[in-house]
Amino acid sequence: MKVRGIVATDPLHQFRIEQIVPLHLAGHDVSFTNSSLYMVVAAVLVTGLLVAGTASRALVPGRLQSVAELLYEFVSGMVRDNAGAQARPYFPLVFSIFAFVLFGNMIGMIPGTFTFTSHIIVTFTLAALVFVFVTLVALIRHGFHFFSFFFPSGAPIALAPILIPIEIISYLMRPVSLSIRLFANMMAGHTMLKVFAGFTITMIGALGAVGWLAGAVPVAINVALIGFEIMVAFLQAYVFTILTCLYIRDAIELH
Repeated sequence: MKVRGIVATDPLHQFRIEQIVPLHLAGHDVSFTNSSLYMVVAAVLVTGLLVAGTASRALVPGRLQSVAELLYEFVSGMVRDNAGAQARPYFPLVFSIFAFVLFGNMIGMIPGTFTFTSHIIVTFTLAALVFVFVTLVALIRHGFHFFSFFFPSGAPIALAPILIPIEIISYLMRPVSLSIRLFANMMAGHTMLKVFAGFTITMIGALGAVGWLAGAVPVAINVALIGFEIMVAFLQAYVFTILTCLYIRDAIELH
C-alpha cells in the first residue's frame, strides 16, 4: 500500500527467515540464515565480553571487567536464591542461557538486526533443552523415586487417577509455557514498535508539513515504547532464567 509515495511496510516482515548460505544435508534444508547469524553474533559477544572482562583480573576493575563481574554475580545470585546451594554445579548452563537470551533480545533492539528469540522454534529448543536437562538430573539423582513427583505427598490414594494425569500434563507443559512466554512477548513488542513507526511515517507522508508536527506525538510514544521494550527484553531473559532455576530446584528436591 502506498500513501503519497510512502510504502507502508508489513510489520511482520522483520521476522522473515532469509537464507544467507544455502545448505542441504540428506534432503534437509540446513541453510545458514539471518537467524543463525545473529545467534552466532550473540554467542561471540557473550564470549568476547567474558574473555575481555576477565583477561586482566585487576583489583580495581575496568568497565568490561565490571560488566562481566556484574553479570556473573547477578546470575549466581539467581541460582543461589532460587535453586539452592546444591544447584551450584549447574551454574554454567544457567549463566549460558541467561546471557544468550539477554544478548539475543538486546541485539534485536538495534535497527536493521534480527530478533531470533521472536521465533517459537528457537525459544522452544531452549525450553526443551532445559526440560530434558532437569528431567535427566532428577532421574540420575533420584532414580525411580522421581516419579513420586507426580503424586503429591499426603494426598489421598483415591485421588491418584485424577492427580497423576494432571501433574504429568502440567510437567509436560513446562517447555511449552516457557517457550511461548518468551517468543510471544518479543514478537508482540517488535510488531507494536513497527506499527507505530509505520504510522508515524504514513502520517508525515500524508499530511506534509502539518504531518511533521502531528508526527511528533507518535514519535514520542515510539521512544517510550522502545524504552519499555528494552525493559521487557531484560525481564524476559530474567523470567526464563528464574523458571529454569526453579525447575532445577524441583529436580534436586522433588517438590
